Amino acid sequence: MASISILGIGDDGLNAASAVVRDRVAAADVLLGDDRALALLGEGVRGERVPLSGDLDQLAAQVEKVGDRRAALVVFGDPMFYGLARFLFDRFGKDRFEVLPHVSSMQLAFARVMESWDEAYLTDLSTHPLRSVVERIRTAKKVGLFTNAEVGPADVARALLDRGVDYFHAYVCENLGARDERVTTGDLAKIAAGQYPALNVMILVRQPDAPDRPRDAVGRRLFGNPDDAFLQAKPKQGLLTPSEVRALALAQMDIAPASLVWDVGAGSGSVSVEAAQLAHDGAVYAIEMDPEDHGLIQENCDRFGVGNVIPVLGKAPEAFAKLPDPDCVFVAGAGREVTRLAVEAFARLRPGGRLAVNLISIDHIAQAREALMEASRTAGVEPNIGVWMVNIARGADQLERLSFEALKPNFLLAAVKG
Repeated sequence: MASISILGIGDDGLNAASAVVRDRVAAADVLLGDDRALALLGEGVRGERVPLSGDLDQLAAQVEKVGDRRAALVVFGDPMFYGLARFLFDRFGKDRFEVLPHVSSMQLAFARVMESWDEAYLTDLSTHPLRSVVERIRTAKKVGLFTNAEVGPADVARALLDRGVDYFHAYVCENLGARDERVTTGDLAKIAAGQYPALNVMILVRQPDAPDRPRDAVGRRLFGNPDDAFLQAKPKQGLLTPSEVRALALAQMDIAPASLVWDVGAGSGSVSVEAAQLAHDGAVYAIEMDPEDHGLIQENCDRFGVGNVIPVLGKAPEAFAKLPDPDCVFVAGAGREVTRLAVEAFARLRPGGRLAVNLISIDHIAQAREALMEASRTAGVEPNIGVWMVNIARGADQLERLSFEALKPNFLLAAVKG
């Protein structure tokens, strides 16, 4: 038997616990838990009671002190569902523990509102930032959220309404399993105006026939948005990376939800914004030396509602020094300097990282390719480089007939580090 049992209980303490859980509590030499959980065990148990705060380092220290004694760590609900079990396994390994769960408050909440939860998006706002959660909620059909004292149901509702997401019916389930249990239901506007205790679960159910995006965001895509969707400095109007090339570059960068991205020579931030929408749990560093464009980056971020872009006013590659190593990099430009920036950025890529380079001059594409092949060999990896010439013509009406207007050719180079 494991020396430490992680036991889930409810607000009714041991009365509703299984016989196995009661046996583990009765046999324990040490009982660990917060004050509320320990109080629910009653007076008939013999083990030494060790109260725990919310500090994980203190918890780890108390677990260390258990030694060879039999111990029970008592928590509410399911320790494996946004509970302490994962932290303890990572810190001490799994062999030392057993887990006996109770019904989680998330299960209770869905039962109270009589909705299934097998396909719901479930998360905890104590471990996930609200901005990334809101983006996931936008396209979900059902949502279950553990809120907290810092980010409560009203904050979630306001954040959704600020993004134009108004098509969910909401439930706030308070003090589940306790005598003062309460469920508040209504639209997001009603929930946003309310006040709620810290101990609650918020459930959102999408209204029938609701759109998959806010009404004021129709036409805004994760990537490949029309060029005129972005604010640009007037002298540089039309100089941003064209939407078609932008889409190809972002595809080659293969951005994951938690990727860390550099956009080198970000301009007004079109690539940064779309990269941030793809890396909704990550971050995008938009490096730009022109103060006017640097200011437009934040304006375009606000326009698209992304909060994970970090504008960096500075010149590359000097600006790289203070940045964390990236998973993905985009570099764009017209001169020989682009090759040097691409090589410097490639050197900073994490293993398996991806680099996309957009050039508009045929004179420099072969040079950049050769330089990145050499950089790959220097890094001890087999060169993995692709090159494309992108010729795009956009359809347009001209004298009541369809015609095509060609864009300037673009050259795209993509490299993988390993």
